Amino acid sequence: MDVRIGIQNSPRELSFETSQSAAEVEQAVAAALAGQSALLKLADAKGTVYVVPASALAYVEIGSEESRRIGFVG
Repeated sequence: MDVRIGIQNSPRELSFETSQSAAEVEQAVAAALAGQSALLKLADAKGTVYVVPASALAYVEIGSEESRRIGFVG
């Protein structure tokens, strides 16, 4: 699943692929925005952990869980 995170006062965004489900990512974002957690922590498919302060979140885009097809469709 693709995740893109926009950070306030930053022209770039974090973009990565995670093995977490859409529901897990959405739950982590909701907890951070509700003040239950001061940080949003997500891990990508390779094991890298991204930690973003909840107060700096501009947006979080959760992509589809469908894997991309490679090659030509015949």
